[in-house]
Formats: sequence, structure tokens, C-alpha cells
Amino acid sequence: MQENYLAKWLSGELSEDELREFKGSEEYASYQKLKDVSSRLTAPEFDADQALQRLKDEYIDNAPKVISLNPFKKFLRVAAVIAVLLAGSYFYINTLNEKVTTEFAERSEVVLPDDSEIFLNAGSQISYSEKGWDKNRNIDLQGEAFFKVAKGKKFTVSTDHGKVSVLGTQFNVENRKGFFEVTCYEGLVSVTHNNKELKLPAGNSFLVIDGKIVSTGTPNGNSPSWMNNESSFESIPLKYVFAELERQFNIQVSIENIDTNLLFTGSFNNTDLKMALKSISTPSQTRFKIDGDNVLFYAENTQQ
Repeated sequence: MQENYLAKWLSGELSEDELREFKGSEEYASYQKLKDVSSRLTAPEFDADQALQRLKDEYIDNAPKVISLNPFKKFLRVAAVIAVLLAGSYFYINTLNEKVTTEFAERSEVVLPDDSEIFLNAGSQISYSEKGWDKNRNIDLQGEAFFKVAKGKKFTVSTDHGKVSVLGTQFNVENRKGFFEVTCYEGLVSVTHNNKELKLPAGNSFLVIDGKIVSTGTPNGNSPSWMNNESSFESIPLKYVFAELERQFNIQVSIENIDTNLLFTGSFNNTDLKMALKSISTPSQTRFKIDGDNVLFYAENTQQ
């Protein structure tokens, strides 16, 4: 009975008779005190929207992370990386070129994997690949070199002006701007120039100057003269003589009142600059003046 009275009293639903009876009970005084105290309590402010957002954020942070694993796709990615690395390594190994370069006033000797020998003149460069050399004996040449080729597969020298191919022989190739000469000292060489092939036996030369084929005499000795520290010329324009002088002595040559297309026949020593200058100036009827690493050639009738 009193439990029903309490609920109805708290909700204000007691009738007057029920209220008088409830007030007469022993528990009423205690209930009244509790009601009085509770009426003075202030509940803290409550933001329902903010509380809901906090719950959502907490759920997201604590929600289990799902990682989609596809073993086959992962394998493909790893395989692709390995394939790229292998392909790069193969390309690198098979295109790895050896390069040998000589500066002005410098020479070099190179022994190839098959014991073929290359002697580089000043201001020259060769490049080649050691990979599979016995089956692919190819050399790229800039400048001048004398070759002693061991017998074997075809040996090819590629230049800007053409190709020289041999099986086993000794020959010299000079490949400069506007100047291309091949001289065979032993055996037989094949020269390809402007898509035309020429067989060149020992004791013969093939010469192209400024795009024109020029007849040559018989070479002297068993090797080019520069191998013996001497540069020799036969009916060669002076401009190529001066260029060779620069390479052999690492100097700068300037010209004054001289026609550099005049043909020069003669030679100069590659170790003595003053002697070399005299060897050029006397037959060409020119004079020269030395200023450090600079040499001026001028006509005899020019005032200095």
C-alpha cells in the first residue's frame, strides 16, 4: 500500500484521503527530507549532440582496422620488382663499355681479352665491350690507333667515316674531323666507306680528306711513323699538320696570313717542339713565334 502511495506522492497523484493517510505513516518524514534535499540539487548541463559525436569518434578510433590482403597481388608486385632489377642488371652488364682515352701529348697501349694490341696516338679514344669479346670483337675509334689483331672472329673498327674489318692483321686507322685514313701493314683489311667496300692488302692506304678520296703512296716500314715519335705527311693540307702538332705537344696554334689548304710534305719530331716547328716552317716557307703554350705561324713577308 505505502509503496503505491510513495510513487503516487512523488508524481502528485495522491487523493486528499490518501495523502492524509500517507502523512500519518512512520516513513513519511524520511521521504519528505529526501524530497527536500533532492529539490535543491542542480543537474550538470548535458549536450546530447556533443555526447553523440564523442561516442561516434570513440567508436571510430577503437574500431578494428581491416587490411585487405591479397597474397597473389603481393607476389606480382615482388616479382615485378625482381624482373626490373634483373633486366637492368642484364642491360648494364651487356652494354658495359671499356673506354681508353689519351689527352694531347699522351699515348697509350691497350691489350684486349684475345691479346690483340691497340696503340693510341695523342688525342684519341677507343671503347669496346669485354662481354662476349671472342664472338663480338668490335671497337669504336675516335682519333688514331695502330692495331695488332690476333687471329679469330672478325675484328671491326667503327669510325665516323666508315668501318674497317679484319680477321688477323696489323693496320693503322686515323679518324679525325674531315680526315680518314686506313693503312694496312700486314694481311688484308676490308674498308667500308659510303656503303662501298674496298679490300686493302698490305703496303696500301686508303685516304679521304674533306669527303674526297685521295690517292696515296706506299707506306714506309712495318708500323706508322708516330709509333717512332715522328709525324709524317705526304701532300696533306697544312691545317691537318697544325692540328697534329697541337695534339702531340698540347699547344695552341694560331695562323696569320697563311693558306692552311696548301699541301705539305714532310715530318716533325714528336718530342722536341722547337725542332718540330722548324721542320714545319722551313718547307712551308713560314715563320713562327712561341709565347708559352701558344705558337703563332705567319707568312715570311708578314711584319711582326
